[in-house]
Amino acid sequence: MQKVELLSPAGTLEKLKIAIDFGADAVYGGVSHFSLRIRSGKEFSFEEFEEGIAYAHARGKKVYATINGFPFNSQLNLLKKHILKMAELKPDAFIVATPGVLKLCHELVPDMPLHLSTQANVMNVLDAKVYADMGATRIITAREISLRDLVEIKKELPELELEVFVHGSMCFAYSGRCLISTLQSGRVPNRGSCANDCRFPYEMYAANPETGTLFRLEEDEGIGTYIMNSKDLNLASHIKEILETGAVDSIKVEGRTKTAYYAAVTAKAYRMAIDDYYNGVNDVEKYQYELNSLQNRGYTDAYLISRPFEKHDTQSLDFTMQLGTHQVSGQVEENGEYFLCKYKTLPNDELEIVAPLGSRIEIVDNEIGTTYERDGRTYLKLKQLVAQNKKIWDEVHSGNLNPIKLPTKLPPYTFLRIPSHPDMGTYPKA
Repeated sequence: MQKVELLSPAGTLEKLKIAIDFGADAVYGGVSHFSLRIRSGKEFSFEEFEEGIAYAHARGKKVYATINGFPFNSQLNLLKKHILKMAELKPDAFIVATPGVLKLCHELVPDMPLHLSTQANVMNVLDAKVYADMGATRIITAREISLRDLVEIKKELPELELEVFVHGSMCFAYSGRCLISTLQSGRVPNRGSCANDCRFPYEMYAANPETGTLFRLEEDEGIGTYIMNSKDLNLASHIKEILETGAVDSIKVEGRTKTAYYAAVTAKAYRMAIDDYYNGVNDVEKYQYELNSLQNRGYTDAYLISRPFEKHDTQSLDFTMQLGTHQVSGQVEENGEYFLCKYKTLPNDELEIVAPLGSRIEIVDNEIGTTYERDGRTYLKLKQLVAQNKKIWDEVHSGNLNPIKLPTKLPPYTFLRIPSHPDMGTYPKA
């Protein structure tokens, strides 16, 4: 049986490695030019992207290169050069958004698999067939598509791969086609520089064009302020339902601009959900426990399972972002022997170890600290905070660049976390 692919975001080389280590089968990212995430710190250099591809391929994983921006006429020659240069790096597919770029890629690199971006808004058999005839090997369907429509497309076009988003930020506009950022700041969303204007708080006014009078509409505090702010997509509770259709070839997590911890936890949670499905298990509480540890705008299952008119809980009206149940307190370096502090850390703080699935954590008790298990989870306490330069600290804070010694070696990029609030100190069993 061909298992569904878990596709994770890779906004940087570090996030690429983390997503793969924590369970992704494939990752997607790009070298800024013509990518929809130009603003995210320039993503990769060509050299870093090539290194990321080598890292993935060495582990039997795939990398899809994003060339999914909407180019202007003045950029077409540069686009052609970019396509050829990206092809030299040997990614496993290109992700493109427009018919013209799809056709151009097919002409320049005919052997490269081409994935059609969700920006193309494919929701039906007719559109899917048109793009397949043009050379698309996979359709990343519109976020607004229903599971029933996915089944119909697969029935008509069984050789065409279908990919769906299951987690991440949702756009106020239809499949990301929003121009609010362009209007307010000149940052064009479909060219990679969205300012996320839909997340801002807004005040409402009523104008009388005949008199020129402008009235401010008063609102109760915290109600109806974030009028364009969507909750985040979370379909971890529906993985069984999605996979049972047999129509989906890849499930995708949004979030190239999000944190390394986000890359790790989403990969781990959806890896568990997928593997459990093939083993006849469905432990929704376990997956959501991990995903609830992330910062989020509130969660919704959006449109794949339910149609938009059937529900009215997709907007987050009271806030633009809230803390998750946990706070990252440290991130283990690639050597596995030290960690960098990401939050205030004191001796004897209880830190939960968040490592890739299948990791074996040695249980120790030494002069540096202890590791131990409780309720199916693994923790550590540091008896002393010993830096790599041998200095002993009474406490360390985020921003302290001195690596701190661990009591035992941990897998690279393991995270250490604590409850975000004191009343979150009691963990449910794993």
